[in-house]
Amino acid sequence: MSINVTPQFEEATYKKAASRLIPFLFLCYIIAFLDRVNVGFAKLQMASDLKFSDAIYGVGAGIFFIGYFIFEVPSNVILERVGARIWIARIMITWGLISSAFMFAGDIHWGPIATFFHFTDAQFSFYFLRFWLGVAEAGFFPGVILYLTYWFPGVRRAKMVALFMSAIGVAQLIGSPVSGGIMQFMDQVHGLRGWQWLFLLEGIPSVIVGALVLAILPNGPKTTKWLTAEERDLLVQQIAQDNAFKHGLAGKHSLFGAFKDGRVWALAGVYFALATCFYAVGFWMPTIIQEFGIDKKDLLRVGLISMIPWGASIVAMIYWGGHSDRTRERRWHCAGGMLCMMAGLLMLAVAHNSPVVSIVALTLITAGWAGCVVTFWSLPTAFLSGTAAAAGIAWINSVGNLGGYFGPDLIGTIRTAAGGATAAPFFALAALALIGALIIILLPKTQPAQAMVATPD
Repeated sequence: MSINVTPQFEEATYKKAASRLIPFLFLCYIIAFLDRVNVGFAKLQMASDLKFSDAIYGVGAGIFFIGYFIFEVPSNVILERVGARIWIARIMITWGLISSAFMFAGDIHWGPIATFFHFTDAQFSFYFLRFWLGVAEAGFFPGVILYLTYWFPGVRRAKMVALFMSAIGVAQLIGSPVSGGIMQFMDQVHGLRGWQWLFLLEGIPSVIVGALVLAILPNGPKTTKWLTAEERDLLVQQIAQDNAFKHGLAGKHSLFGAFKDGRVWALAGVYFALATCFYAVGFWMPTIIQEFGIDKKDLLRVGLISMIPWGASIVAMIYWGGHSDRTRERRWHCAGGMLCMMAGLLMLAVAHNSPVVSIVALTLITAGWAGCVVTFWSLPTAFLSGTAAAAGIAWINSVGNLGGYFGPDLIGTIRTAAGGATAAPFFALAALALIGALIIILLPKTQPAQAMVATPD
């Protein structure tokens, strides 16, 4: 059924939907990212308490992404079948419980199981819980992206995704001083170490918000009570039209066609490079900052200093994305972000623990990452559509996130072998960022020759 609406009514309807959905999803992603990366702060106390080397920490930090990689696609399929409300709530509640369970990492006894793998009990617990945290969180990000397709047609969706993704920088900006403060001021309260309180206090909100998801997040516009009948009809019709357009394109793009396109594999490599550099620095940033000479008990100061690069990433994401939209150019904006990361990594390799040089370097890395990631996903969608787009984008995301395993592990392994030296891994990461930038620049036909259609404000 076709309905006639004024542009003002259409705009008001989408603003209403966005104002109801995006802030809550934004909150969910902040909590998700905190539970994913708070191990970087916990390491400052946990490593010595549980006798973890840098190599053990690096493997444990990264093993999250193995579980995430294996279960991401199945989780997303289940979400589509059972509904977003139930499955997103399940994801948040289980990852909150698992994140809180890390406080017992030094108390669980595995006996012959840990011995079989030549691990200590604490080491096995760390690896085991990080893997299952990845399994629990798998499907959340692509699930939300899928959920947004139920509400916003393609021409409006990019802006919603950008608003949702900006939660990464906000999570780090807020989470750094909060994590440092918890570890410093809660240490030895009721006999628990600060890192144990960190996992408990940052895990509980996930469970609470997960319960709220069940109460307030609708599965889609058809069953939403806060929309009028006319607003529901408008959203349902425009999403149906958007899907019809996709089905028309799907006839030209098979499911396996995406895997035959070399550009998909190339961009998967680019995203792998991006994730490797980002998570390598992200998981090790508290350690890098503490090694400026900060007192090991002054964890709040570590958190406050960490706000500088993460605050810059938020500004860079907004500016870079806006400039890319205004100029209608993606390729050089994305490659420029990678080159900015490369410059920061090279500076970090030669900083020799200089606080000023290191902070400038970390800021270049986070700002470059933000500029790259905010424009990256426009590249595959410029030449993929329909079923091929679904398969290609899922594959790029899955392969790319494996970089979250290799990055932290690379730094941990080299630091252990070199007695804490950090220059070599940052030189290696800088080379990886350069390769990613060159692939973006040289890859053909990742941006339409004609000017892109501007999206609504």
